[in-house]
Amino acid sequence: MKPLFVTGIGTDVGKTIISAILVEKLRADYWKPIQSGDLDNSDTHKVQRLVSNPTSAFHPETYRLTQPYSPHKSADLDSVGIDESVFSLPQTENNLIIEGAGGLMVPLSERFYIVDLIKNLEIEVVLVSRNYLGSINHTLLSVELLRSRNIPIKGIVFNGDKDEYSEDVIRKYSKVSYFANIPQQSDLNPQTISALGDHFSNWDL
Repeated sequence: MKPLFVTGIGTDVGKTIISAILVEKLRADYWKPIQSGDLDNSDTHKVQRLVSNPTSAFHPETYRLTQPYSPHKSADLDSVGIDESVFSLPQTENNLIIEGAGGLMVPLSERFYIVDLIKNLEIEVVLVSRNYLGSINHTLLSVELLRSRNIPIKGIVFNGDKDEYSEDVIRKYSKVSYFANIPQQSDLNPQTISALGDHFSNWDL
């Protein structure tokens, strides 16, 4: 299986939870190329706490930025220049789940965005959506952008409360092959993360 890049239609839609579910289901490795802020409780730390299999490896971030802002701002405040040429996939024979930062048009530098990173890595995308007023627009614009860059979309995950009206429009317009619905969770732990993997049972993973 090609590595999967988990990106979202925006910030705080549940990329880390979906990444943890996929890591556990596939017993895959995990990599977060850029962490901005919260270095003592990074997304890598969070996924590690939610994954219980003994196989997954957690690869170090390429950039660890101290400030909790968009990567290009955090890098500037840290006096760090993000160089697109230094990003390369971790060496592993295992499946690999990669988690992005924010949405597709999050800038890493003045001319380099998350979507450019995905394109450079030549991998498939899992797009995480969450139902809220405006999410149809944000989801379909994300689909359009990925297709305009010839980036393959493995599937779309709706994370949180269902909205059949929104999801129906997105399914019909996007014509993406695979969809999953992850219900809102009041308690996240390794057991619930493992059980949620069943929602991907119909995917070709």
